[in-house]
Amino acid sequence: MKTLLASSLILLTTSLAATASPLITEAAENAEVYFISPNDGDEVNSTFKIVFGLSNMGVAPAGVNQKNTGHHHLLVNLDELPNLQFPLPATDQVIHFGGGQTETEITLEPGTHTLQLLMGNFAHVPHKAPVLSKKITITVQ
Repeated sequence: MKTLLASSLILLTTSLAATASPLITEAAENAEVYFISPNDGDEVNSTFKIVFGLSNMGVAPAGVNQKNTGHHHLLVNLDELPNLQFPLPATDQVIHFGGGQTETEITLEPGTHTLQLLMGNFAHVPHKAPVLSKKITITVQ
């Protein structure tokens, strides 16, 4: 029974790895994602606007498989990146902008917070060479 279970787990893991790899796409050469606002070190109100920047790549909604495009994911207070070979989870710390949005308004509790941007492709999977912004730190009043 244990051997059957172990074999099944190995088969499932291999199958998942095989199905994830076709979802990984190349990023445009020299692609860069960054924050237009806020800036690193800014003090903001509890509800504030974030504007995303992107160069050498285009923005396309989730589900649109077009070369050299992707959509934004906002990482909030994330200490460790999720597995970048699989679709990004949708959580309070990994916020998806699958509609192709390039700005948002969010509300955070008072204190110090980190923000980072990560591009995902049509299937919410980061590109082969991840397009990841510098992590910034803000203070919410």
